[in-house]
Amino acid sequence: MSTAHQPGESVFRAIHSEDVVWKPFAAFPPAARLAVLVGDPTQAGPYVIRVRLPAGTKMMPHKHPEDRIYTVLSGVFYIGLGEEFDESRLTAYGAGSVIILPGGQPHFHWAKSGEYITQVSAIGPLGLAYVHAADDPRSRRQSSDATVEAAKGGHKSAAASGTAQ
Repeated sequence: MSTAHQPGESVFRAIHSEDVVWKPFAAFPPAARLAVLVGDPTQAGPYVIRVRLPAGTKMMPHKHPEDRIYTVLSGVFYIGLGEEFDESRLTAYGAGSVIILPGGQPHFHWAKSGEYITQVSAIGPLGLAYVHAADDPRSRRQSSDATVEAAKGGHKSAAASGTAQ
């Protein structure tokens, strides 16, 4: 009888810290980075990602539909619960801490005392919705892109801008 494996889990392998590939993620502030380690977070099924926020970076209030387990790998992870960013509601978690975040729980983060790296385990697909649309870097980039195109005298197609004409 063969065993059914999850994507990315059918053979033994190791991922060394120097082999982690950090990439920008459209839903994050520009300086933040994400690395996909196991699985495909865009699909249904388990995934493991890492999130790196440089010193001073804030993740404004947002929520995820999926339950998540965060493990703090380095630095201090400041997280607060609620729909408004409120520094007084932040709690600091050092390396080795594990945080369970139920899906749908509004929260915010801040790399208040320096860079931190967390590892997130969850069942996808990954979702990220900002409580306040104005905080979403994706909407700021789209409007910025449209402004740049207009300044150049060009225009974005309906497909490129994500809007119907």
